[in-house]
Amino acid sequence: MADQTLTGALKLAAAKFPSRRSLLVPGKLEITHSRLDNLIDSAASRLIAAGILPGDVVAITFPNTIEFVIMFLAVIRSRATAVPLNSAYTQEEFEFYLSDSESKLLVTNKQGNAAAVNAAAKLGISRATASLPDPSGVVQIEGLTDSTATEGGHSSPVISVVNDHSDVALFLHTSGTTSRPKGVPLTQQNLAASVQNIRSVYRLTEHDSTLIVLPLFHVHGLLAGLLSSLTAGASVALPAIGRFSASTFWTDMRAAGASWYTAVPTIHQILLDRHASASEAPYPPLRFIRSCSASLAPAVLSQLETTFMAPVLEAYAMTEASHLMCTNPLPQDGPHKPGSVGRPVGQELAILDETGAVLPPGFPGEVCIRGPNVTKGYKNNPEENQAAFLYGWFHTGDVGFVDEDGYLHLVGRIKELINRGGEKISPIEVDAVLLAHPGVAQAVAFGVPDDKYGEEINCAVIPREGTEIDVEEMKSFCKKNLASFKVPKKIFVTESLPKTATGKIPRRMVAEQFLSPGKATEVGA
Repeated sequence: MADQTLTGALKLAAAKFPSRRSLLVPGKLEITHSRLDNLIDSAASRLIAAGILPGDVVAITFPNTIEFVIMFLAVIRSRATAVPLNSAYTQEEFEFYLSDSESKLLVTNKQGNAAAVNAAAKLGISRATASLPDPSGVVQIEGLTDSTATEGGHSSPVISVVNDHSDVALFLHTSGTTSRPKGVPLTQQNLAASVQNIRSVYRLTEHDSTLIVLPLFHVHGLLAGLLSSLTAGASVALPAIGRFSASTFWTDMRAAGASWYTAVPTIHQILLDRHASASEAPYPPLRFIRSCSASLAPAVLSQLETTFMAPVLEAYAMTEASHLMCTNPLPQDGPHKPGSVGRPVGQELAILDETGAVLPPGFPGEVCIRGPNVTKGYKNNPEENQAAFLYGWFHTGDVGFVDEDGYLHLVGRIKELINRGGEKISPIEVDAVLLAHPGVAQAVAFGVPDDKYGEEINCAVIPREGTEIDVEEMKSFCKKNLASFKVPKKIFVTESLPKTATGKIPRRMVAEQFLSPGKATEVGA
C-alpha cells in the first residue's frame, strides 16, 4: 500500500498538492510538488537505465542543495538504497563508509569531492555527478553509461517500478561504543512510519513551511525537516549557500514564509547570540520551534520562547528509530515540560531494568522502544543485534524515567558516545587515529561539558618512550584523518592514565582526572 512506503507518501502528496511549492532556494528557484515528482522519476529512470538494480547501494555526498533532494529520492524511487555521506569526511573515512555500505555508485555535485572521489576510485566504485543547471529542465547525470534498453525508446523505466515496504531505502551509520560505527538499514516502511509520526504530532499540513538548517546526511534534518514536510504537501526552503548561516537565517525564514524550524541546541544558541549582538526583531510568527539531537537546557528553552515568541518543543530521537521517538506536544495537545523530551509518538516505550522487567513511573532504567519505525537490526552485526533487541525491545543505551504524565526524562547515557552539538562521536574511533601516530603509546578520548556544544571532545596521550609529543603536529595529524567535528579540542600529554584492575582505561575517570587543574600538560587543539 502507498501509505506503507515513503515513495508512496510522496506520490500521494504530489497528486493532492501538485501546484503547491515543494522546494525553495531563496532568490534562485522554486518548484512545485508535481515538478519535484517528475524530476525524481526522471533521475530514477536514468539510474535504472544505467544498471542500478533493486537493493543496489548508491552513496551520495552533496551540500544541502536541490540536487541532493532529487538524487536521494531518485535512488529510493529506483528501489536502490541511498547512503548520504558527510562531505567533510576525509578520504580514509569515505573509504570506510563506502566499503562498509557496499556502495556500487558514488554521486557528487558537479564540483566533485576529491576525498570521496579518490576513495571511490581506490575501491573501484563507479562515480557520477548530478546537477540541475536549468530549473525547467531535468537533472543532468554525468558519468553513467546506459546499460538497459527501454521500451519504445522512452527513458522512463521507473514507470514500471513498484516500491515495496520492505525495500531498504536508507542506510546510515551510527557511532557506538564498539571500535567501528554500526550500519543501520531503514526500510521504506520505517521511513513512512516515521514521517507520519512527525507530521501527526506537529500537525504539519500543506500550509506549513520550514527552512533546513541541519545537514541532510543527518537523520534529523532529513526526516524531521525535509521528508515530513514534503509528504505533508508542505514547503521546504534550502539555504542558498547550501548550509546554515546565522547571518542569513531570518532573511531565508521570511522568504520561505516559514512556520517552524527544527535544530540542535547549538544552533539555537547561535541564533540567541546573534539576537543579542544584531537583533533582527520583529521576528516572523512561528507555530513552534523544535529542538532535538542533544539536551536543551531549560534556561535556554525559556530564552528561546521569550526571544522568538514561539513554543519550544524538545524531542528525543535516534537513527535506529528513523529519528523521532518522543516529543513535547504542541500547546493545544498538552503541556511541554522543560527538561523532559516529551511523550512517545507512534511507538511503544518502556523503561526496563537489567532483567528486562518494566519499571514503574519515577524509576530510572534503560529506555527501550518498539514500533514500525524501528530498524530490524544492524547490518552484519549479530552480537550488537542480540544485545540491542533483548527481551523483544530495542535498547537505546540511554537511561531515563517516565513520570506520571507519561513524559520521558533522560538522566544519563549508558553508551560512551560524545554528543557534540548533536554530532555523535565514537571515542574509540578517535582513539584509533591517535594510536596510529608513531609517537603515541597510549591514548584515550573522552567527552567534557561545553557551554556551546553541550559536550566537547578532549583526549589524553602517553608518548612512546624517548619521544616528545608536538601537540600542534598531533592536531594536524588528527585533522588529516578525522572530520573536523571529531578533532579533539584539547590534548593532554601525560605519563600515566588511570586503569581498572583488569587493565581497562575508564573514560569517566580519565575525564575527571584531566578536568582537575595541574594534572598534566594541557594544550588547546
